[in-house]
Amino acid sequence: MKTLRFGIEIETVGQTREVVARAIHSVLGGHLRGDAVLAPDGRTWRVVHDGSLSGGTRSGEIVSPILTYADLETLQEIVRAVYKAGCRADASTGIHIHVDGASLDARAATNLVKMINKQERILERALGVTPARLGRFCRPIDPAFMARLEAARPRTLADVSRAWYGHDNARPTRYDQSRYHGLNLNSLFFRGTVEFRYFNGTLHAGKVKAYIQLVLALTAKALASKSTSSKKRAFSEASAKYDFRVFLLGLGLIGDEFKTARLHLLEHLSGSAAWKNGRPTRAPEAQRAPEAQRAPEGAAEERR
Repeated sequence: MKTLRFGIEIETVGQTREVVARAIHSVLGGHLRGDAVLAPDGRTWRVVHDGSLSGGTRSGEIVSPILTYADLETLQEIVRAVYKAGCRADASTGIHIHVDGASLDARAATNLVKMINKQERILERALGVTPARLGRFCRPIDPAFMARLEAARPRTLADVSRAWYGHDNARPTRYDQSRYHGLNLNSLFFRGTVEFRYFNGTLHAGKVKAYIQLVLALTAKALASKSTSSKKRAFSEASAKYDFRVFLLGLGLIGDEFKTARLHLLEHLSGSAAWKNGRPTRAPEAQRAPEAQRAPEGAAEERR
């Protein structure tokens, strides 16, 4: 997970692109060139126009260079500086995270699609994806694509590409309409990155970090797994928080390092994080839940 490279696009409203760039420069130093910041390490951060944002000229999309896990603290400082400069997120904004696809073969790419398909409903609820964004900019995985992928049993990325587009596509384009899915594989075939588009806009530094940790963990799990199931998981409002927490722990987001990530990723879900069917109401001497009902190993610190 911590070896994967990534990039992020953060959409903002409330200030001009020049103001956003100055805020980024205040953290990084280096050279400020209009809407871009050339950092001392040679990497360039850009603030670009996005016509879908509500702010008109007082809006912009932050486009990071290639980042590593070690850059997370600096990224959070940039998010805080941009917020302090008067930028905001609204219903028109979103966050897109790109994970380097260089290590993804057909097996890993298929695993990632199947894993997302299985958990997509609870993932959308956990992230609070708005109905408007689900219907347009981050649509669920296409059932027709899923059927083609299952039937193809891909051995090469070309097989995955054929399933994604529904035909041979030797020259994918950046703005192919298939990109408007929460999991965007058009980006993999066009530029070599898997794009995750599920995230509502935010300038909360802790949430931005949690989102990145989530997609890195998902990708790492896909790389490490021999195979996975694609059968959609039934969604239960009553046990959603428990169910998703178990999933996060299974991805490796366990322990104090990821405690804040779990907090942000579980906040929109109902139920108890520690008890699948709610905390037992039996007498104290009988409160030890059956094995199937207790939170997994490592969960005790959050029950206190």
